Amino acid sequence: MIPASQVSKLNNALPFWLSLGLIPLAIVGAVYGGWFIALLPLCGWGLFSVLDALTGQNEENADPATPDDALFWYRAITIIWLPLQLCTIFGTIWWVTATDHLVWWEELALFFGIGVISGTIGINYSHELMHQKPKAERWLADVLLASVLYGHFRSEHLLVHHRYVATPRDPATARYNEGFHRFFPRVLVTSLVSSWKAEKAMLARKGLPALHRSNPFVRYAALQAGFLLLALVIGGWWGLLLFAYQALIAIWQLELANYVEHYGLTRKHLGDGKYEHVLPRHSWNASNKASNWLLINLQRHSDHHYKPDRRFPLLQTYGKDDAPQLPFGYPVMTMAAMVPPLWRRVMNPRVRAWRKQHYPDIIDWSAYKAATNPLPR
Repeated sequence: MIPASQVSKLNNALPFWLSLGLIPLAIVGAVYGGWFIALLPLCGWGLFSVLDALTGQNEENADPATPDDALFWYRAITIIWLPLQLCTIFGTIWWVTATDHLVWWEELALFFGIGVISGTIGINYSHELMHQKPKAERWLADVLLASVLYGHFRSEHLLVHHRYVATPRDPATARYNEGFHRFFPRVLVTSLVSSWKAEKAMLARKGLPALHRSNPFVRYAALQAGFLLLALVIGGWWGLLLFAYQALIAIWQLELANYVEHYGLTRKHLGDGKYEHVLPRHSWNASNKASNWLLINLQRHSDHHYKPDRRFPLLQTYGKDDAPQLPFGYPVMTMAAMVPPLWRRVMNPRVRAWRKQHYPDIIDWSAYKAATNPLPR
């Protein structure tokens, strides 16, 4: 029997386990096909948008000094997700290629939905795990990222994004007026290049060559090759294509979140390629309760940049005077980002108000942007 104290902790953590409810929807879609396939993306975006409206906001903060042993039920969801995701991806590849009861477009639609959850949930959980100190959790993050063919995201996120966020030197910070459809191809290329350069520079400081076995890109490549081979063995060339397709959708979901998180926000340039310290005002935040359950408090993004290794249930929220607030949660905002005119109409006035509030001394932002172009690295 679970002790009463643990039952209470489990009950508090249960809302964050809602993501598990998306797995059965993938199974239902695979078995029945047709309109059942639409349940997965509809719930991932639509249901949680509705729940956000019904449940309101949560601006309470947990004690950041809470010890790890009190967070067992919160940590558990990020750990058990990996086998569930792998079983969902590869089990579905086996099912659709072995039974052949779905037509090709149904299979693509099904793996679109699977990509939505492997990106929205899987990459988000890998993001939580890669920031933790236990080596086993960081390995779980690498495996999750390999399952969507985006292993280098760990290097880019830890070595580049957290250092250069809200500056022109960060590929993942969306520029003011940069539509998502321009941002996405740009970040795909520049994040790969910047992460490789960051790892290469670290090895050089140790007197090691770029292709040394300790370069994590060796691990990323091996894990991704293993998953590609597994998809090929299970489902042939069509299975390999389905696996790669869900990976692309997952990456798209990740970069949509990246786009929203820092759009138009800029740290002040201090000269000589240096910028002010990262502050809560350099990330967009949302306190919507349901989408924070789904995304394990990713929307408390300012505090994540302040304390990157702080576990998700302990992330703090900030008021509008300290951190800019999104008008809706990520599910709505990422859908808006896919329509650039709508996005600019909603977000550009907020960016301009943010600039006036925090940097009233900067009059000409176009000239400021030209003067702070990234320096060669």
